[in-house]
Amino acid sequence: MLCITALIPITGQAFADEIDDYQISADDQISVTVFNEADLSVNKVRVSGNGTISMPLLGQVAIEGHTVSEVEEKITSLLLEGYLKKPNVTVSITEYRPFYINGEVKRPGSYPYKKNLTVEKAVSLAGGFTERASRTAMSLVSENDKRFVKAVALSDKIKPGDVITISESFF
Repeated sequence: MLCITALIPITGQAFADEIDDYQISADDQISVTVFNEADLSVNKVRVSGNGTISMPLLGQVAIEGHTVSEVEEKITSLLLEGYLKKPNVTVSITEYRPFYINGEVKRPGSYPYKKNLTVEKAVSLAGGFTERASRTAMSLVSENDKRFVKAVALSDKIKPGDVITISESFF
C-alpha cells in the first residue's frame, strides 16, 4: 500500500512535465504531499481565483504563475521556517484548468483539458463543426499572452486556459 501511495505523486509530476514549463493558475487542482506528515498534506485542492491554496499551518500560499517544482521549493522553504527539519514535499497537478472553444461549433463553452489535446479533438468535444464553420479559419488566444491571436490548424496542440475560435466560412 505504501508503494502505491508513493507512486501517485510521481505519476502526476511526470504528467505535469509533459506540458513544457506549465505554470499553475486559478482553477487548476493540485495535491501537495508532505512525506510522513499526513496532517500537513492536502489532496485535490483547487487554486483560488487569487492564485492561492490553503495549507495547514502555513495558511494561504500564493502559487499562481509558478511551476510544479517551484511550488515544491516554496512550500519546502515555508515548512523549514520553524515547522519541520527536513520536509519532503511533492506537488502534483490532479486536474488542469479548462480550455474554451467558441464560434462555429455545435456546443461552444468550456471543457476539461486532457493530455495531448489538439484543435481537432477540442472541436470534437464541442460537438463538431456547424454547417457554416470554416475548417481553415481558426484562431487561438493563449492564456499566457492574451494580446496575441494566432491562426491554428486542426493538428495544433492546445494548453489549459486557451481560447479557440472557429470562424464562419464564406462559401
